Amino acid sequence: MSQDKNQTLTGHLTELRNRLIYCVIALLLCFAACYYFADQIYNFLLQPLQKAIANGEKRMIYTSLLEGFLTYVKLSFTAAFFFAFPFIAAQFYLFLAPALYKKEKKFTLRLLFYCPFLFFLGASMVYFMVMPMAFEFFLSFENLNPQNGLPIELEAKISEYLSLITWLIFAFGIAFQMPLLIICLVKFGLISVQTLQQKRKYWIVIIFAIAAIITPPDILSQFALALPMMALYEMAILACLKINKKTKND
Repeated sequence: MSQDKNQTLTGHLTELRNRLIYCVIALLLCFAACYYFADQIYNFLLQPLQKAIANGEKRMIYTSLLEGFLTYVKLSFTAAFFFAFPFIAAQFYLFLAPALYKKEKKFTLRLLFYCPFLFFLGASMVYFMVMPMAFEFFLSFENLNPQNGLPIELEAKISEYLSLITWLIFAFGIAFQMPLLIICLVKFGLISVQTLQQKRKYWIVIIFAIAAIITPPDILSQFALALPMMALYEMAILACLKINKKTKND
């Protein structure tokens, strides 16, 4: 009996190792492709700032010899993780699938389907809505023709700019996973739908606190994150009610 358990454990560890190897290979292949197209990815991420600049005469700078190279490596790795995530999620599911019941497999597949969708929704909101508003706020501190003193002009570093925009993309993408987290908590009995409904006002405060931490220091950006998260919270409650109703009928 003990020998059978050891063989089973060895088999699981071997499969886990193989799945991790597949994920690493996929990540490296995506990294190589993203580094090849790093200029195009960089220019795509730079567009919100370019559109916010009225005169179009700005430039990006780097202040150390390695900064440009390391920034492109970091950008390529971040983009690689984004593109490789569906494959990584599929490997995660294939590893867990043999231990899941039919209903659990359906539930897990739905979570894995909505996870990248919600992440893309959050990332799109950053790119098309939050960043343009934030850049207008940041650029408002420029003063090229002061009556007294020296001009104040933005010369953004490529590393700082890309760190800011990638941080916001991942922060919004992860924040938009909140409905899935709530559904999992309800599904496994860690919290009830009634508690979510009764404690709604506390969750609203938490959502605005999260938005204040994640977003740039302007009110428009904070509301741009908080309002969708509140809508997603309500959608999660409706989804949980539907799941509970379906479970009772079954």
